[in-house]
Amino acid sequence: MSHEHRAGLNLSSRLQWRDEKVGVLTLAPFLIHAEGRTHRDSVLTQSVPGPGIAPAPPYDHAESDTDSRLTLLRLNGQWNLRLADGSGIEWRGGIGQSTIASHALRNEFAPGSVPLRVVTDLTDIRDRSATFSGKLTKLIAAEHSLVSGAEAEAIRRAETGVTREDGIAIVDDDLQAASTRFALFAQDEWDLSPHWSAHAGLRWEGIATRGEAEGASMQRNRSSVWTPLLHALWKPDPKGRDQVRMSLTRSYRSPTLQNLIGRRQIPLRAPLHGANSPTLPDRAGNPDLLPELARGIDVAIERYLGGGGLLSANVFRRNLRNYIRSVTALENVPGEIAPRWVARPQNIGNAVTQGLELEAKFRLTEVWADAPALDLRANASFFHSRVESVPGPDNRLDQQPSATANLGADYRWRGTPLTVGGNLNWNPAYTTRVSESQTAYQGRKRVVDAYALWVFNPTVQLRVLASNVAPLDYVTGGSVDTATLRETSQTTARSYLN
Repeated sequence: MSHEHRAGLNLSSRLQWRDEKVGVLTLAPFLIHAEGRTHRDSVLTQSVPGPGIAPAPPYDHAESDTDSRLTLLRLNGQWNLRLADGSGIEWRGGIGQSTIASHALRNEFAPGSVPLRVVTDLTDIRDRSATFSGKLTKLIAAEHSLVSGAEAEAIRRAETGVTREDGIAIVDDDLQAASTRFALFAQDEWDLSPHWSAHAGLRWEGIATRGEAEGASMQRNRSSVWTPLLHALWKPDPKGRDQVRMSLTRSYRSPTLQNLIGRRQIPLRAPLHGANSPTLPDRAGNPDLLPELARGIDVAIERYLGGGGLLSANVFRRNLRNYIRSVTALENVPGEIAPRWVARPQNIGNAVTQGLELEAKFRLTEVWADAPALDLRANASFFHSRVESVPGPDNRLDQQPSATANLGADYRWRGTPLTVGGNLNWNPAYTTRVSESQTAYQGRKRVVDAYALWVFNPTVQLRVLASNVAPLDYVTGGSVDTATLRETSQTTARSYLN
């Protein structure tokens, strides 16, 4: 049984100055603050089939409390300038800082409420970031438009954490990490004919990371990649809106700082030293991660209806290289006599994903003259993927179900300022084979939202929203099956929000 309390504050503003000579300057500061507190009571019921007497459970019941706090402050800016020759310059930048503080306490008891152990975990994370980009758009011929620019990003992280068992520090880390990213790009956009247009481009991106933990050597990682792209657009009627889009791309996904240089974290329910469970492993980063590359092709058809509706279909395929996935394996951990199960992100080889995405948005009267004035929106996606280094079945990409669907409707009562509507989101249950010996399970998801909107005047509106009105339990699980071990876990939790 658990009780959770959350509170948050979001503040944002937008300031804009316009001048014919200096262009348009926009500043957008915002602040996010969130606090959460969770209390959980749990009872352990454990049975081990087989001959003989089953080993005693490690505890009878437990109480845990977690307090967390997040504060994010950021200032974004944008400056748009139009030059005399018709060229345009766009500058974007931002600076920000975020802090995360978490304190967790867990008490475990034997039968009769006899104390067994007390586990505490304190974590403090401070991130500072700065981003800057510039883009130049210039007409170089009657049918050509050149777009070029540069991007830069710097992130600095300081993370401290200590995990104690009965007052004795088991994990005590002080981590400093940083990442720097640069990118250069250029692309040419041109009109080939009244029916055809295209643009081609080339992008270079490089990232450097470094991390240092107290008592450990500096870890560094550098990578860069060239990513070309080619897009084409065909309109059957040059004056119409219907179109077919085609794209050939090569994209790049760099590892996050947390994936590269994350400190080892031990779940509170797990033993802090000695052997642990593969379904409740330690988690840590991997400084040897390489960037994930993808080559893809997309073809999309868009059909616009007379009343503003849209029907579209998109097919795609991606070939991935250096696919990143968290893999659980036995490792020799410094200071431990027995190996421990540790989950780390790893490059596990090549993968392929492909799919079909359908979307429809229209008023029902556009297809049925006598129908009520109902605005409908729907989309459905179908996916199939395969990780080459993992045997099937279910060797799909992480967190990719075989299909998803979304259906929504809005209705405005004639003669009144009242609009009502709702939305249904559905994902099927699915199993992912993470490795030859490991699987992960994700239960079915269904979220139903409804709202009512009353418009008093153009500046005053009242909206009432009901979220997740028919909740399903959130079910996740996993299994590990090796020559010497077979273990399965399943977690069922309430889904309060989307």
